[in-house]
Amino acid sequence: MKSLPKRSDVVKGDTWDLESLFATDADWDEALIAWGKRIPLFRDYVGTLAESPEQLAKCLAFDLEIDREADRLGTYAHLRMSEDTAATPAQRMTGRFQHVATTAGELASFLQPEIMAIEASVLEGWLETPELQPYRLMLERVVRNRPHVLSEPEERLLAMQGTFAGTAGKVFRQLTDADMKFGTMTDGKGNELELSNATFTTLLHDPVHEVRKNAFHQYYDQYKAHANTLAATLAGSNERDAYAAKVRRHPSAVESALFADNVPITVYDQLISAVREHLPIVHRYYDLRRRILGLDKIHHYDCYVPLVPELDQKHTWNEAVQEILTSLHPLGEAYCDKLEGGLRGRWCDRYPNIGKQSGAFSSGTYDSDPYILMNYQEDVIEHVFTLAHEAGHSMHTRLSAESQPFQHAGYTIFVAEVASTFNEQLLTRHLLSKASTPKQRAAIISREIDAIRGTIIRQTMFAEFERMSHASVESGEPLTLEKIRSLYRELLNDYFGSGFAVDEELELESLRIPHFYRAFYVYKYATGLSASIALAKKVTEGGPEELTAYLNFLGGGCSKWPLDLLRDAGVDLETPEPVGLALARFGELVDELEGLLG
Repeated sequence: MKSLPKRSDVVKGDTWDLESLFATDADWDEALIAWGKRIPLFRDYVGTLAESPEQLAKCLAFDLEIDREADRLGTYAHLRMSEDTAATPAQRMTGRFQHVATTAGELASFLQPEIMAIEASVLEGWLETPELQPYRLMLERVVRNRPHVLSEPEERLLAMQGTFAGTAGKVFRQLTDADMKFGTMTDGKGNELELSNATFTTLLHDPVHEVRKNAFHQYYDQYKAHANTLAATLAGSNERDAYAAKVRRHPSAVESALFADNVPITVYDQLISAVREHLPIVHRYYDLRRRILGLDKIHHYDCYVPLVPELDQKHTWNEAVQEILTSLHPLGEAYCDKLEGGLRGRWCDRYPNIGKQSGAFSSGTYDSDPYILMNYQEDVIEHVFTLAHEAGHSMHTRLSAESQPFQHAGYTIFVAEVASTFNEQLLTRHLLSKASTPKQRAAIISREIDAIRGTIIRQTMFAEFERMSHASVESGEPLTLEKIRSLYRELLNDYFGSGFAVDEELELESLRIPHFYRAFYVYKYATGLSASIALAKKVTEGGPEELTAYLNFLGGGCSKWPLDLLRDAGVDLETPEPVGLALARFGELVDELEGLLG
């Protein structure tokens, strides 16, 4: 049986090297203690911010120092925890950091109310002083929050909730990554392997229909067994979001989430409208996939298997890295050399192990390497794209840190999803240029169709579910398991169409989506890919001006609002054009695939 190794048995070279954060856990512990001793110095600034621009600047500098160290400490604890979510030392490390971070939040809670108390005309004059120039953008964004900032005692009470505000998400992670056991499976080649969050995706790519079907039902058996618990955690997360929005005097949870990025709700609404308008072509694609696979009925577990399975799409780690680097050649030698050092070095934690967090992510700080967690499978072509995706995040982190001061380096998720999916677009273009037969071209086109389907269409369905589930809570309708299933079934019927066989278990899919614990995040995947399709075309078909605009975007951090950064790069998401063009491209690809395989 092919089983996952223990963390202690993983080859060192296949793991990340966290030394750019801390050399050892003992060093981290020492730094946490020192950080904790500095935090009470916030008290020296309480009641003094209105004295002068110099005093305000000193306080802001100290606050940024505390935040910068928190970033290092919190990232290290998170990465150690993700290596093995069941490891007691990492759990303790995470808990200790959160405890001290909550204290920091409490002691810093006076900042916004005191800044808000400074008369607008006085603060406006102060912003012209040399002392406050480095913090001008920060202060302008703080003042923008004036209608949503509470009194100092109220802010302190809210800050004290930091330790347990994320409990629902922590329970979800512990249950799904550590406690739930899915048993073993036999794949289409007769290999027995452990079914897990990581291998589930591999099994859905298996060309043998019964393997996919059995994996789907065996996997969801565990979600059925824990459905009430998972429904309670999801409901708790939604209730927290609704509470936070109400306390901060936002009209709704979705508008509260969009406010942070200064994104009008029309962007969210027009995304859903545009996708729904194009659902007929999505339904036609599912029927085309059904016919190509020779199925009477198509199920969800038939949506990931390659349509050209006889092509060898296996890539070792080093082969995947080389394909990615070659595809990113249009971004220049400096970009590619820096990325190669990280991917061939030890930015990455490459392969699955027992207890490791599922999925993939990029996580770095202003002062560290940009680390990448993978659960890489050599026989899943999608994992090559996932690595390219996370590499886009990591290079975005690195270039923003090199170009911006700390306070402007932390880019938002809204633009992050452009940088990551842009790399996927270049990888697709590279592989299409290499295709020497119709079947090779069909394989790549099929993958691109599924990328748009998974990133724009599927994530928009998720975004609509988030909108509906939060609206239910905000209207006083309890988010019970029955309600969750009902809402999700309605969306499944609309997005997959009448010709699709929707298994009852699929109603539980909402209970296994980690992003739902960071609400109103997923729509950014859809807008991000829409923007990246447009920008990839500009960079690859344009000249030095288009490349410079894109690289400036990657170095922009949060120095401007997300929509403004994208406008400077060459795409305007306040218009429906980018989403419409991406979905039109989807239709063209379906037509070509039908000509090649249909």
